[in-house]
Amino acid sequence: MFLHLRPYLPTAVLAILLAYCCVQFLTGDKGLFSQEGRQKDLMVAEKNLAKLKNERQDLEARARYLRTDNLSRDLLEERARVILGFGEANEYVIRDQIDKSANS
Repeated sequence: MFLHLRPYLPTAVLAILLAYCCVQFLTGDKGLFSQEGRQKDLMVAEKNLAKLKNERQDLEARARYLRTDNLSRDLLEERARVILGFGEANEYVIRDQIDKSANS
């Protein structure tokens, strides 16, 4: 019986291989049906990249103004107030959480 199927064996193997490749082309990780999901992921990643670029430019500008050769007193005072938690003379700073390290 096996002798009668022997001529068809290469054709069957090729058909199975072709079917597997077609299924992977349509439904695989980089398949045709997953292209829309990849496009959405790309758009989200591009928006995140643009946001990070803007943040980096802002930080670079702040760092440039805080260097000793090009010091901006206003920016230095603003950063000191933020870090130390002080406000202007006519402002009040109200902390809503107790610093646990100060009690120790």
